[in-house]
Amino acid sequence: MASQTDKRVLVFDTTLRDGEQSPGASLNLTEKLEVARALELLGVDVIEAGFPITSTDDFEAVRAISREVRKPAVCGLARCVAKDIDRAADALGDAKRPRIHVFLATSKIHREFKLRKARSEIVRLAIEGTKHACAAVKDVEFTPEDAARTEPDFLAEVVEAVIAAGATTVNIPDTVGWSTPDRFRGLIEYLFEHVPNIGKAVIAVHCHNDLGMAVANTLAALQAGARQIEVTVNGIGERAGNAALEEVVMALATRPDVFGGLKTGIHTELLHRTSHLVSRVTGMVVARNKAIVGENAFAHESGIHADGILKERTTYEIMDPKSVGLAKSKLVLGKHSGRHQFRQRLTELGFRLTDAEVDGLFFGSFKTLADRKKEVFDEDLVALVESEVTQTPETWKLCGFQVATGTGGMPTATVELERYDTKERIRDAATGDGPVDAIFRTLERLTGIKLKLEDYQIRSVTSGTEAQGEARLEARCGDLVVSARGVSTDILEASAKAYLGAINRVLAKKAMKSKVKGPKPKV
Repeated sequence: MASQTDKRVLVFDTTLRDGEQSPGASLNLTEKLEVARALELLGVDVIEAGFPITSTDDFEAVRAISREVRKPAVCGLARCVAKDIDRAADALGDAKRPRIHVFLATSKIHREFKLRKARSEIVRLAIEGTKHACAAVKDVEFTPEDAARTEPDFLAEVVEAVIAAGATTVNIPDTVGWSTPDRFRGLIEYLFEHVPNIGKAVIAVHCHNDLGMAVANTLAALQAGARQIEVTVNGIGERAGNAALEEVVMALATRPDVFGGLKTGIHTELLHRTSHLVSRVTGMVVARNKAIVGENAFAHESGIHADGILKERTTYEIMDPKSVGLAKSKLVLGKHSGRHQFRQRLTELGFRLTDAEVDGLFFGSFKTLADRKKEVFDEDLVALVESEVTQTPETWKLCGFQVATGTGGMPTATVELERYDTKERIRDAATGDGPVDAIFRTLERLTGIKLKLEDYQIRSVTSGTEAQGEARLEARCGDLVVSARGVSTDILEASAKAYLGAINRVLAKKAMKSKVKGPKPKV
């Protein structure tokens, strides 16, 4: 088992479980498999694939990932309840390296108000749940939920008990992002000092970012002896999210002097590609100023900075862009480019497309865009793939639209849609407060799906007057929250594509008819 002296840090990725609990970030099976493959290539040690008891969809996703992923351990989450654990074990039946992750709240506030159980009952349930999981698989992880707010002496008692019961990993979470680096480090040190059998298990940490300290708390815990980090790509997750995988990994790689030479098995040159994939399938945009993988992370506008970089890169860059998979130069394509060059650049950008998808893009959207623009940049290609090659089952396709608007007039939009399965075309028109609102109202009339728009943003994908515009939105339909995006040189068309994409996601989710069987955790 890992100890305070070990230099190897295990990376437990929970993008597909905790990350997917971000509002609007729900993924279908195809998208989950795509992310799981990328995580395996990235080199993570454990993939937490889902919470099998919650729904048939989650169960099938964990089972499918278990069958395909071979190198990392595949983990299923379960409460300390027999039916949860049995369901997780069934989902992991085909896994080469199965792990069951059981959790139970331990903090005073959770004991009194959520569970209504005494300390002794919590210890008993933790032991029973751990032993039940150990009877199904050899690799069992236990999490005392809300550990950061649990009385240290009681937390030590629980940790000692579950290790004795067979837990091979014990995760200490800051479930609500309440702790600070000094306090969290002190808690981990306390456990190493007061749990006699702690050397028989790997101590992990799972930090949330409510106060913006998830990465700092995680790194502080590693300095105290923790040897597994529970993280998500881009830091997505419940509320303000989790510790970002790429930030913790690159902090260790960049500052070995501070962190004692701790190392992970992550192939850092794949970080940017993996980040972009997760952003694409979840619809959650990465902030431009996001550390490591943000658009501005290695950008320099200041004349002083640019001059320094030209003379010596390390004057203003502590990391080589290549170390995270970010190319220094942009390959420019145009209307005279060949299909081979087009395919090669897509491969370099991290896309794995079929011949039919490549041909469809090349002879369709790419040629059309190349005729509109003198130069087609990497960002244009990424936008094309994200816009045209979607994994979300689609019901309706946008055929065309017209908008009439002007000062003092009533904005009116006429939209034509085609149904994918029957090829039936329908057309309707509606008015709105503006041209975009008129388009949205028309789409609602045509599809019968009414959305409540909660967020709507427009930005330029590339620079210049010929730049493509990107529309991103988040919308609610009843209890469903979905995200979608659309890209076009026409911002009205981009908005129409985004709104129709959201409608298609709602229709796809309703078609799944998955019944939730238990509460989603807040580990």
